[in-house]
Amino acid sequence: MLPLEGITVVAVEQAVAAPFCSSRLADAGAHVIKIERPEGDFARGYDAAAKGQSSYFVWLNRGKDSRIVDLAKPDGRAELEKLIAGADVLLQNLKPGSMDKMGFARERLRKDYPKLICCTITGYGDTGPYADRKAYDLLIQAESGLASITGGPEGPSRVGMSIVDVATGATAHAAILEALIRRGRTGEGADIRISMFDVMADWLTVPLLNAEAGNAPKRIGLAHPSIAPYGVFTSKDGKDILISIQSEREWKTLCAKVLEQPALPDDPRFANMVERVRNRTLTDKIVADRFAALSRDELLAKLAAADIAFAEVNSMADLATHPHLRRIQVETPNGVVSYPAPAAIVVGDDRSYGAVPAIGEAASPHPRKG
Repeated sequence: MLPLEGITVVAVEQAVAAPFCSSRLADAGAHVIKIERPEGDFARGYDAAAKGQSSYFVWLNRGKDSRIVDLAKPDGRAELEKLIAGADVLLQNLKPGSMDKMGFARERLRKDYPKLICCTITGYGDTGPYADRKAYDLLIQAESGLASITGGPEGPSRVGMSIVDVATGATAHAAILEALIRRGRTGEGADIRISMFDVMADWLTVPLLNAEAGNAPKRIGLAHPSIAPYGVFTSKDGKDILISIQSEREWKTLCAKVLEQPALPDDPRFANMVERVRNRTLTDKIVADRFAALSRDELLAKLAAADIAFAEVNSMADLATHPHLRRIQVETPNGVVSYPAPAAIVVGDDRSYGAVPAIGEAASPHPRKG
């Protein structure tokens, strides 16, 4: 038996953040009813990378029922009311105030359905000067300051995936699970409100505290502001390899077994972390020169033998064939799509994953094993 079997989730959702949350609830056995407008969730049209279908939609909507409900019409609102009356969880990320205008104010729902867990995702929360602003992933990356510490010295950069949406969906998922546990003890529902800005501000605590202490983070690409050597160096055959030296013991080992300069730590310019950071340009040049003299295979062998922390700077093509990539296969209207498996592994739980629905289609009764 899956952990959330018997739980019904009504998801008035679109795009990424709420669908990420509800997809994980569906994976755990919840019956997720995805409310779609007649033309469907606009995320269905984001791209055509998954057998002619949106990669976002195929990733985040497996195992759900798609229910077409026109909330602009009285009949549609009556249908949603009936669904909510039988639900355990109501999840929504429409434009702020939209549900209220249609008669689904959270205060009224909590009064009429005291066991209902309501989870509302917004951009900036319910109050404050930006509460009515539209908020998308990249907008919050910029507004929160995340973009200011991402990238290289040439300018701010976007994190290369929808980090704000995914972080917000994961936060909502955790909050709903907490509320379900509490409801099991008290019988009471919950009114959960999560803003994308709050989620990202929480995640940015360390750079914020450093900035407030007078040490504002600088954009240094794949380097580290307070550790050296910690960055990318290129092999003779052109492969970028990232190494991380966290301690003096590791530095001495790197010098002796990889750089083949065992006396280097005796040089005052490289004698400790503070001095290496102060002399980062020279420190990095010494490492870079040695890496440039060896092939990728030679370097990986030496680094592994010396127990140095390293990683290759891989592409998506490299990820596709990575020996640690686990995949699941999911049925979609256009056939089976294979993509990365959810991260959590529950030993003894032979998890399966439902199909991605066409507009107005119920979830597959025979989900494909992961």
